[in-house]
Amino acid sequence: MSRSLKSALLFLVLGAMMASATVTAETYPNTGRRATVAEVAAWDIDVRPDFRGLPPGSGSVAQGMRLWETKCANCHGAFGESPAAFPPLVGGTTREDIASGRAAGLIAATENAKTTMMKLATVSTLWDYIRRAMPYDAPKSLSVNEVYAVTAYLLNLADIVPADFTLTDKTIRDVQGKMPNRAGMTLNHGMRDIGGKPDVLSEACMSACKVDDASLVVLPPAGRGLNGNLADQNRAWGPVRGVDTGGRK
Repeated sequence: MSRSLKSALLFLVLGAMMASATVTAETYPNTGRRATVAEVAAWDIDVRPDFRGLPPGSGSVAQGMRLWETKCANCHGAFGESPAAFPPLVGGTTREDIASGRAAGLIAATENAKTTMMKLATVSTLWDYIRRAMPYDAPKSLSVNEVYAVTAYLLNLADIVPADFTLTDKTIRDVQGKMPNRAGMTLNHGMRDIGGKPDVLSEACMSACKVDDASLVVLPPAGRGLNGNLADQNRAWGPVRGVDTGGRK
């Protein structure tokens, strides 16, 4: 086939495709539409670190304590200590952490349980997560004011706000400046850049790797066996393996 004939065929094919697109647009003029404001709002529900998306509302520590006792304590404990299945929410932070914005316990070898308040950098994340996912058995059932109240109670348990504090869409901005690990976020880590600082302290190993039993999280006797045997629930290779929790010891 000559080059001129190939060019002619290509021109015809492209022309047919353009004509088909035109016919489709003219034949189905009402296909698709702009999303309505309500439809966009149903998806646009996140609260950003700059508090964009945060709805107006308020809730006090006292109100949050009452809600906590009825909707949260069964899973998280009366004081956020999470004695059963879930990691502890509060603890491990100090007044020095609140002043500096870095939770020193995150890198302390003696601090076995890394609590939520130790790791959390933005209070908006806490508020947003409670609104979307809590309570565990009835997510999204809390009103906006109830979310403010429960968040206020947690902040009080962590000694971030006083017992007579009322959390609102205005006062929450002041709370951000007191988060114990507000300065703890970084982009200089190995998951973002292979030249960044690794987020683990172990050496690279692909076979016959040594596991330091002293670094494993030790469950309290009351928590062993509550969620089955972790050794049977984790993969048998790699650095993370479940410890034997088949029964209470």
